[in-house]
Amino acid sequence: MDWQQLLDVASEAADAGGQVLSKHWRSLNQIRSKGRPGDLVTEADLAAEAAVLKVLAERTPEIGVLAEESGLSKGSSAELQWCVDPLDGTTNYAHGFPLFACSVGLLHQGKPRLGSVVAPGVQQHYRGGHGLGAFCNGQALQVSSCNRLMDALLVTGFAYDRREVIDNNYTEFCHFSHLTHGVRRGGAAALDLAFVASGSLDGYWERGLQPWDLAAGVALVEGAGGVVSDYDGQALDLSNGRVLACPQALQQPLMEGLAQCQPLPPELYNARITPPSP
Repeated sequence: MDWQQLLDVASEAADAGGQVLSKHWRSLNQIRSKGRPGDLVTEADLAAEAAVLKVLAERTPEIGVLAEESGLSKGSSAELQWCVDPLDGTTNYAHGFPLFACSVGLLHQGKPRLGSVVAPGVQQHYRGGHGLGAFCNGQALQVSSCNRLMDALLVTGFAYDRREVIDNNYTEFCHFSHLTHGVRRGGAAALDLAFVASGSLDGYWERGLQPWDLAAGVALVEGAGGVVSDYDGQALDLSNGRVLACPQALQQPLMEGLAQCQPLPPELYNARITPPSP
């Protein structure tokens, strides 16, 4: 199996999606909700996905695809599957905030193997994978050498159902904000992982994610020498939506911190605010 050739396909497909996102940037005609507050889809998501799928169908017709907007299409390969997020960070994109990306990852036997993340808003093209290294705009990447939480800059995100469930990441955000240099919330999981791969951020955790959110970014972190796991250090399970990505030296302190956190009572964050009378 030629992993480098497949990485080239992932890069070509992500580039195609990224070009569509650039075309629609700041000129959207339609923004609609998928049902939950903040869970948006635009004509750019749909057009970018079509561009990505066209490349994948032409270059690797035997490999099935799991795509955010169009769902699952099966191929003849039993071991490989593409995971496509045509616009990771749709809310950012819809508001004109430049942290968004087109993400194309490849699973091998259900595990992230390689991928590409193209971020037109910051003019960055990431590519790499397990055993392939990781690169941004042609420059080799390496996860940071940070080995203490007190020196770390972390990143996380909040799931769309955060208003509806107690398991929503608020406690962890506060906990790590006190123990580190800070916690950022970028709003695009693929880019959060890419920034960990580049060493710009030292660690990332999040819950409520889908395989298309994770496949490419996880491969980048592993390609850059980082570790990716579940919250308890076990092998990443894409089906449970939880991920912890960081340099090896930070994995244990991050796991311990996550284990210490208990959910906030809903009444502390779910209060209804009555707007003032006109």
